[in-house]
Amino acid sequence: MPHHDAGYADRAWHGRVEIEENVALARQTYRVRLRAPEIARRILPGQFLMLRLPDCNDPLLGRPLALYDTVVNSEGEPVGLDIVYLVIGRMTSRLAGLSPGASLEVWGPLGNGFPPQATEHLVMVGGGIGQTPFLALAREYAAKRRYGDPPRVVPPAKKITLCYGVRSADFLAGLDDFRSLGINILLSTDDGSAGHRGFVTDLVRRVVEDSSLACRIVCCGPEPMMAATAAIARRLGVPCQVSLESPMACGVGICFSCVAKVRLGDGKWDYRRTCIEGPVFDAEDIEFDSAGGPPHGNQVPRT
Repeated sequence: MPHHDAGYADRAWHGRVEIEENVALARQTYRVRLRAPEIARRILPGQFLMLRLPDCNDPLLGRPLALYDTVVNSEGEPVGLDIVYLVIGRMTSRLAGLSPGASLEVWGPLGNGFPPQATEHLVMVGGGIGQTPFLALAREYAAKRRYGDPPRVVPPAKKITLCYGVRSADFLAGLDDFRSLGINILLSTDDGSAGHRGFVTDLVRRVVEDSSLACRIVCCGPEPMMAATAAIARRLGVPCQVSLESPMACGVGICFSCVAKVRLGDGKWDYRRTCIEGPVFDAEDIEFDSAGGPPHGNQVPRT
């Protein structure tokens, strides 16, 4: 498996950054805006940051959070980062209470991000908080913004669809941001309070089967949902990448706490670090282990 040098720790920037905004988007869901030009000008869709509360040992370790989008100034230069997060634990609970002017310790960009593969129809599948890596990706494939240093060139897609599933409508976050791009948005909720009542994977199957264009699927969310999406892609012969949400302790490949089982070319499997070799993998390469989880629901995988 090739290395993805852009996400290696020796290229990451580490320092304190200032919070410019920290606003609620939906139930238990917030967007924090960070002034971090050193990271913003280099980060790619699908990459992530490690965030840590400074001068604090509770929690001691940082937390991985995906890029939602970059913030640009009046000249179009990247100067900041938007991160969308769900309050589900000690770190995110404390983060939600921080006001503009407070600081965070960050390091990044980390991980490989989504490869800039050409496609006619980009189908993005997000469950729970799994929609967060897709705003920047959609903006890139809609030819609205370029990312990286130097900015990478991505062939624009003819059509972009977001399939987004949550428990109930009050968890839907960032819809106006996606709608501003003019993309097709399909919703599912477990309780039927918005869109299709049922699994987001029900929508994926219909979208791909009904599309007259060559599709590519990208997916992020609960592991059972990603496993089900990967199975759909396999049956329909559609390329699919998944962005894993493995818990991480360091984010730079040292601790090996985020390893995923990956199939090798000889039919065997081995462990790969999600923070370095991922978080984006070809779905066909992942050995999913969804025992004990829902079949392919919209719930957030961790509490």
